[in-house]
Amino acid sequence: MTVVALMGATSLFAQSDIVALFSQGLGNAKAGNFTEAIAQFQEVIDASWDIEEPDANQQKAITGSKKFIVTCYNKLGVAAFNAKNYDEAIENFTMAADAAEMFDNVVDMNKNRTYVGQMYQAKGADAFNSEDYATAIAVFSKGYEADPRNTDMALNLAESYFKSDMYQEGMKICTKISQLNAEKFGEAIAAAQAKMDMYTNNQVAKLQMANDYDGIIAMAEQLDDAAMAAKITMQAYYGKKDFNKMIELATAALEAQVTDEGRSDINYLLGVAYNEKEMFEQAIAAMKNVTAGNNVANAQAVIEALTVKE
Repeated sequence: MTVVALMGATSLFAQSDIVALFSQGLGNAKAGNFTEAIAQFQEVIDASWDIEEPDANQQKAITGSKKFIVTCYNKLGVAAFNAKNYDEAIENFTMAADAAEMFDNVVDMNKNRTYVGQMYQAKGADAFNSEDYATAIAVFSKGYEADPRNTDMALNLAESYFKSDMYQEGMKICTKISQLNAEKFGEAIAAAQAKMDMYTNNQVAKLQMANDYDGIIAMAEQLDDAAMAAKITMQAYYGKKDFNKMIELATAALEAQVTDEGRSDINYLLGVAYNEKEMFEQAIAAMKNVTAGNNVANAQAVIEALTVKE
């Protein structure tokens, strides 16, 4: 009986005291004593679960505590960042984001998750610039998980993978970047595409030197970028001189393309395959569809040569 009575009294005390406790928390927050303020705001929040129908002042204290505890964690994160204590900054921004999520504060949740990503970006910069790509991957991957829209960090993560001979992992990151909103992330998408093209060409060149065209096909099968995978596969079958397979794959390869240049590249390869099989009419038709990219002049030359033959 005594224990139950004591617990009830404690609960009633907490309910009646939360307004004063909230005011103390505000005072500490204004004075920059954020750790003390957080403890007081948390105490208000904890006590609020026992209040079935809070009055107006209690509700103000509860709502305010849920708001300002996020602010205080954020302020601690900023202070840690300014001191270049990135681990502490990450911890506090994460606490701010988690608290905001718990209290359905979507704006502050997203803002603090962005800060978490920026902290990982800053933390990983030294390793990346020193070409310590293993460390950079470990750091950037955590930041990317927190904020996948931090495209500067995502591009650095992809580059770290590529430099570490982790081609598929780098391609996955670049592919995800390329799927972002083009109006907002156009520059990052272009940079990701440039990386994909360069490192894919390097990878293909290595396998071509080894005459490992089956290896190229296997590599393409693992790519998330369907357009690039289709183009690489067509090129590999050209290397194998399997022109029938190139013709067989051409329709699906064309459907996978998303740019005029991509479609032109496939049509050029298709025209080459038809030409090798001495199906000149079909070769000319395919070459006439080469309207963009690096093969336009070559396609025109083939058309002219085949027209003379006819």
